[in-house]
Amino acid sequence: MGNEQLPLSWISRLLNACLQLNHVFHFLSFAIGLSLGIVVSLYIKSFSLALRTSLYSISPSISPQPPLRPLSPPPLQPLPPPSKLPPLLVLSVPINSTSNDTGPTGVSLKEQKSLMHNMSDEELFWRASMVPKVQELPYKLVRKVAFMFLTKGPHPLVPLWEKFFEGHGGLYSIYVHPHPSFDESVPETSVFHGRRIPSKPVYWGTASMIDAERRLLANALLDFSNQRFVLLSESCIPLFNFTTTYNYLMASNLSFLGSFDDPRKPGRGRYNPQMWPAINISDWRKGSQWFEVHRELAVQIISDRKYYTIFGEYCHPPCYMDEHYIPTLVNMLYVKMNSNRSITWVDWSRGGPHPSKFGWGDITDEFLNKIRYGSDCIYNGNTTNICFLFARKFLPTALEPLLRIAPLLLGFDP
Repeated sequence: MGNEQLPLSWISRLLNACLQLNHVFHFLSFAIGLSLGIVVSLYIKSFSLALRTSLYSISPSISPQPPLRPLSPPPLQPLPPPSKLPPLLVLSVPINSTSNDTGPTGVSLKEQKSLMHNMSDEELFWRASMVPKVQELPYKLVRKVAFMFLTKGPHPLVPLWEKFFEGHGGLYSIYVHPHPSFDESVPETSVFHGRRIPSKPVYWGTASMIDAERRLLANALLDFSNQRFVLLSESCIPLFNFTTTYNYLMASNLSFLGSFDDPRKPGRGRYNPQMWPAINISDWRKGSQWFEVHRELAVQIISDRKYYTIFGEYCHPPCYMDEHYIPTLVNMLYVKMNSNRSITWVDWSRGGPHPSKFGWGDITDEFLNKIRYGSDCIYNGNTTNICFLFARKFLPTALEPLLRIAPLLLGFDP
């Protein structure tokens, strides 16, 4: 019986069972291996993620690299568009007039040539109202006169002014407020090149006149070297050479701004009782808008909010804000800073709402000398016959005879 052989059918069944067990074993091995692989892979990935996140939080300079992408830090808030960003405040304090000179910021004068910026009036006035608390200057201050031109557009008398400024670089600054739509280019060789400030429309007899004047003052105040500020128009001319004008202004501690009590209808008659009690009729003053002020008073003018708001609400034609606001403000608060007279001559003798105009046939040495020496006034406590440094209103046709007479009469270089 030990030599009996199993039937072939049993052997075949046994072999089939072994094969099936082998397949099951391979399948189980594959499943177990796959599961282990997935578990290990997830563990490694989790560990790497935690490690990279930890390193990133310790040192931001280590940035995550693909293909593993750990959690990113919160995104930065986007910057506002360029029009909303406050511009850099550049204080130009030139020592000489060469193009290599720099102010305390290290910015060359050539780079400071353009006066355009994107500040609102509110930000501009805020910046301009800042006054240094430290009295000692960290650089040599060369005091300058700021010539501020409030114009409609073209400035036909520029050649005369260029003669006036010639050879005096570093002692003056120029600021021009034209209508914003005016797009006439200025040659790069002109001292008026790049001297335009951001402007807004100006309408005669409205508060926009004062807004433009304050805008000119504020832009000029950004340059700490500007110590005297003259408001002019495109119809103004100088009556003396630059040296005489500069010395006249710098030697005085007072501003030159007309402010007088006019009892007539064009004066007190324009007072609005609704301004009381902040402004009394006894405070009310009138004067020419063409002023010259020193730095301290200029800061006060652009810093005022209280009286500017009252005038804006209650002074409308026939009340003209440009003739009353600054004269009344100075009379109320800063009377000791003012000489109470204007240094810009104008002829009102013909009557009417506008002064006389002068053209080609009016320009003679007798006419100009009468303006230059035909009045008496107080200057630094003494009587003088030099009371006006500028005059208006001169037409474009007056340019040629003025250029002919300037070398002899005004002392300009021929």
